[in-house]
Amino acid sequence: MTVVLGCIADDFTGATDLAGLLARSGVRVSLRLGVPETAPGELELSSFEVIALKCRTAPIEEAIAETEAALTWLQAAGAARFFWKYCSTFDSTAKGNIGPVAEALMAKLNSDQTIYCPAFPENGRSIFMGNLFVGEQPLHESPMKDHPLTPMRDSNLMRLLEPQVTRKVGLANRLVVDQGVTALQNRLEALRREGVAHVVVDAVANADLTVIAEACRNMPLMTGGSAVAMPLPALYMADDVLSADAPKPVRPSLAPGQIVLSGSCSAMTRKQVAAFAADANAFKLDPLALASEGVQAARDWLAQQPAEAPKIIYATAEPAEVAAAQDKLGVEKAGKLVEDALADLAVQARDSGVRRFVVAGGETSGAVTNALGVKQMTIGPEIAPGVPWTWCDSAGQDIALTLKSGNFGQEDFFARALEMLDAQ
Repeated sequence: MTVVLGCIADDFTGATDLAGLLARSGVRVSLRLGVPETAPGELELSSFEVIALKCRTAPIEEAIAETEAALTWLQAAGAARFFWKYCSTFDSTAKGNIGPVAEALMAKLNSDQTIYCPAFPENGRSIFMGNLFVGEQPLHESPMKDHPLTPMRDSNLMRLLEPQVTRKVGLANRLVVDQGVTALQNRLEALRREGVAHVVVDAVANADLTVIAEACRNMPLMTGGSAVAMPLPALYMADDVLSADAPKPVRPSLAPGQIVLSGSCSAMTRKQVAAFAADANAFKLDPLALASEGVQAARDWLAQQPAEAPKIIYATAEPAEVAAAQDKLGVEKAGKLVEDALADLAVQARDSGVRRFVVAGGETSGAVTNALGVKQMTIGPEIAPGVPWTWCDSAGQDIALTLKSGNFGQEDFFARALEMLDAQ
């Protein structure tokens, strides 16, 4: 199997998002959690290989080292084109990690230019004149302004990117994209001659993403949210470098046990938790209580719940409550207490017979999947744009797992996800 595109994602929810959109085309997609320890030649490879990392908020040096290791593995697997996937809300800080990782990968690939396009129109993420919108709100006016780890206080992607990189940043705006593939390629070439290495590209609709993907499909490295990669399989098929070879995923037989684990505090997840908790058994984790008393109270509560009962354990809270905990514990400690608790509870749930897991939040998803020992996922049906069910192995048990980015899905997402699984 020839690897046509090697993808690296900066968190686990983003990786499943990307894998799910690529799998829409009927191509074989392999999603691996962490850089595989096994050499590519000893594994069954797919046309699209996606490596999920947990480096979105890691120290820059660590994030670069991990992504370079992923690149090396993908190169050994035969990939010649690469995609660096980050969040459609461009979650980062003035120091990184999006730009520094992109520059490091460009250096390894001897590439003098790449694009940045986190647009995802199906989920309300659009870019116009270099500014990122969430629905009709500029990024800095959206709930992302209160993100506990990467509060987004500017909507202009060039201003966000410039402090992160050492080379020039430029823009290919919507007026250029609207003129089509040749116009965009000409704009990129003109910027290249000016020494612009990092190009933000506008997109407000799926048709724009198709133009961008067609114009940039032969770049050694593309970067963006998952949606700009979605047209690539069809383009590679048209170029005769890819065939639709994916067998229909076979869903394993699963016991009825279920649980929702939510560490995300996004505006949409808060609504989703409230909607699901109204009709399910629910336990709320408090970082301050975890710091003083540990996770035993939650473990005792979970032990009393029937495996098949609808249930949710969550640390989802309003911004003021999150800020109060962070003020007392520190941002990093507050987050780690929650991640560690949800990871511990996921293992307890599995050992008690739960086989269906819905996990909300990028950091939470990384902690839970690591604790469950998941190394590879088979992509199943999409619950919402960018959020598929996946099948995987955990300690020798077949489980169903969905990893939801904080703001994805509608208010009834948790119930809808579990109903979809039951209906199949």
